[in-house]
Amino acid sequence: MKKSLLKSAIIYLLVTVVCGSTSYAQKRYNGQRIIVIMMDGFGEKYYRQALMPFLNQMEKEGIYKVVPSLMPAVTNVNNMAIATGTPPEQNGITGNVFYDDKKQQEVYIEDPSILLSPSIFQKAHAQGVKSALLSVKKKTIDVLGQYADYTICPECLTAQTKWNGTPLRFSDVYSREVSYQLFTAANTLLKTDKNVKLIYIHTTDYPMHMWPPESDSVKVFLTNIDNYIAQLHSTAPDAAILLTADHDLNHKSQAWDLEKYLAEQQTPVKIVISPEKDRYIVHHRGLGGAAYVYLQKSSDAEKVRQNLVKVQGVDAVLTKAEAVKKYHLMPSRIGDFMVLGDRETVFGHLETGSYEKLPDTYRSHGSEYEAQVPLFVFNAKKAPSADYFNWNYKLAAWLFNN
Repeated sequence: MKKSLLKSAIIYLLVTVVCGSTSYAQKRYNGQRIIVIMMDGFGEKYYRQALMPFLNQMEKEGIYKVVPSLMPAVTNVNNMAIATGTPPEQNGITGNVFYDDKKQQEVYIEDPSILLSPSIFQKAHAQGVKSALLSVKKKTIDVLGQYADYTICPECLTAQTKWNGTPLRFSDVYSREVSYQLFTAANTLLKTDKNVKLIYIHTTDYPMHMWPPESDSVKVFLTNIDNYIAQLHSTAPDAAILLTADHDLNHKSQAWDLEKYLAEQQTPVKIVISPEKDRYIVHHRGLGGAAYVYLQKSSDAEKVRQNLVKVQGVDAVLTKAEAVKKYHLMPSRIGDFMVLGDRETVFGHLETGSYEKLPDTYRSHGSEYEAQVPLFVFNAKKAPSADYFNWNYKLAAWLFNN
């Protein structure tokens, strides 16, 4: 009898905790319109160097913090985490590509079945809340667009676009203007369909790949973005604006093709994957500050590790277990080793040789040196306290959680 009562009490306590936390989160969404902005490549130096008076207002009147982003510091890892409110160990996204054991090759993350956690759009849809996903990158629409009521991107075909009214015209994906056009589309939605309660905007980091924070070219871009965000607030003063980034950017002076290098050292491996690699090669050539190394056989591990740690520009070589623990990664979707570059080193496929000196204009990301980003929560009536927002992926994790 006592055991039965104790068991009942434990079950009651667990139900109370689970339901209590759910209702706590649910109370935080009361029908307010929400604008989520994922500013690709927006590090704090970019924010501080540019004239952005509306973001300055958001900082003063709301919550502002500089928080860690997830590793590897690439778009898919962080964008999918922000859109699901979960880290890679839960959502399964460990790069822009991953090694598919069945196909025995690297695969771009463009299939929604690869995402293992429900997105904010799926949660909103389950509650009958209309949403919109506006992205510069088609891969974002491919993975997240299924449950959104509106979707657009510059490269989306008619079948992939869900939009009412006049067809939208976009500039080239490698431009500043394409992000402006997304904000214009968002502003139109706020005016024409007030039943849309969630708008998620994913901009491009192309300007940050092209120019450092002190460049007038990127300053103009960011000042214009600030004006567009101010317009959204003017159109929908009732709306909350939640903004963060996926990664920062830095100049990189050298690149290593670790697969070629290890073959040269007589310790060949199955494959080395750059989590940075995607279809937007003009941005970064697929080179990034982290790499996953897949062994041919486990007995090669120590010799391969010894050769990796000798590479100039390698900060650390982590085992799978170490990488999973440190960076909250899914073990089945990373290599036997995770290699981390220093501030000026990137890894990936090189056409000739295992090493290349990079031009002074080259900028990329992927390492811990790009894994700190700004976070803003503005005009959100039911948002958690500032302490809650200790990672970029927590930005909208508190919404639609029932």
